[in-house]
Amino acid sequence: MARPHRIVLVRHGESEGNADDSVYEREPDHALALTRTGVHQAETAGKELRALFGQERVSVYVSPYRRTHETLRAFDLAPDRVRVREEPRLREQDWGNWQDREDVRLQKAYRDAYGHFFYRFAQGESGADVYDRVGAFLESLFRSFEAPDHPPNVLIVTHGLTMRLFCMRWFHWSVAEFEALSNPGNGEIRVLELGADGKYTLDRPFTHWRDPEPYGVTG
Repeated sequence: MARPHRIVLVRHGESEGNADDSVYEREPDHALALTRTGVHQAETAGKELRALFGQERVSVYVSPYRRTHETLRAFDLAPDRVRVREEPRLREQDWGNWQDREDVRLQKAYRDAYGHFFYRFAQGESGADVYDRVGAFLESLFRSFEAPDHPPNVLIVTHGLTMRLFCMRWFHWSVAEFEALSNPGNGEIRVLELGADGKYTLDRPFTHWRDPEPYGVTG
């Protein structure tokens, strides 16, 4: 099995929805573009990624949303060294279709009180649903490592919640630990690096907005 040297997760740059949440009332979530700030964030991340990958090949998986595709293009990776696959299982958490801003703000308040992992948006998904499809994607990813010529790098261009849930699934974090984590900022990068012991470690932690609740299964 040709496991990659590193698996890199990147959150998309700032989108129109990040800048103005009223846009969800008139535009589909998946169709929202990057702002100028978002393009700059993606270009800055691209400089870091090009330095990280050097001349090595990269297997890229990108969420099907417009803002993630635009983020990937802004990275300006060498086309002869990347293999790009659109991966719907890496999409944003579904919140429904066109959204009423005040209703979404109310549901977000409910989610904060109920818990981000288990709270289900009325016409959408819970964090647990996203966890399940991230887990299904990981099974496909592991199978891809069986190819003897698999690139030494994997790049995943996705969304903040999906990044946290990917790491939760990979490192077997508890729900309580997940609930204590903040989203990475737009354009932020996390790297899972393969060590000499055959295990992956995260290059830097996610910010904690609180200490994990002292409950859950231990042992």
